[in-house]
Amino acid sequence: MTIHKEGYPTLFFSFALLAILCSACYYFFPKMFTLIFIISAILYIFLISFFRKPDRNVLNPDKTALLSPCDGKIVVIEKVFEPEILNRECTQVSIFMSPLNVHINWFPSDAEVTHSIYHPGKYLAAWNPKASTENERTTVCYSINDKSVLLRQVAGALARRIVCYAKENTKYQQGEELGFIKFGSRVDLYLPSDSKLLVNIGDKVSGNVTKLATLI
Repeated sequence: MTIHKEGYPTLFFSFALLAILCSACYYFFPKMFTLIFIISAILYIFLISFFRKPDRNVLNPDKTALLSPCDGKIVVIEKVFEPEILNRECTQVSIFMSPLNVHINWFPSDAEVTHSIYHPGKYLAAWNPKASTENERTTVCYSINDKSVLLRQVAGALARRIVCYAKENTKYQQGEELGFIKFGSRVDLYLPSDSKLLVNIGDKVSGNVTKLATLI
């Protein structure tokens, strides 16, 4: 396990700020130094954990299976009409990522990206149903086996930075990194309505490991 590249700037500046805070406390409030040092150490360990990059390489790609694009918990499974790109009824599967989850996003299958669109927006709580359409988000649509899959990275109340590596007219392999969301959020998947789901609401999933569905 290593540290994700998106974490280095945050970890560097956080270390500098915490070091300054602890130094100031040592000189001006020595009686509180031990407490402040312990709190700072716990906070920094949390940040290191948040930006961890586990070894999740897909060793045996499955051309029909959609793997989970992230770690988290299944909070939505429903039939919806997707109006932005697909313009048809789909099966929406939403995964909520807590601040304790790994926040890397992966391509759930081989993909040829047709759309990669950034939308500025609000920062409603990630579990709010309106978050999918009103929050800051990135929409990635790709084709596989003549079918279209739409993936949406959605910011939350704490998530203030969405990173998306997907580029239009580019092919990616199952398990390649799609992006990163900093600090708690959700990922929405819009699948063909005839997809066979392999998960239920409340299930905990692991990115690049758990099979969410198969394309019929």
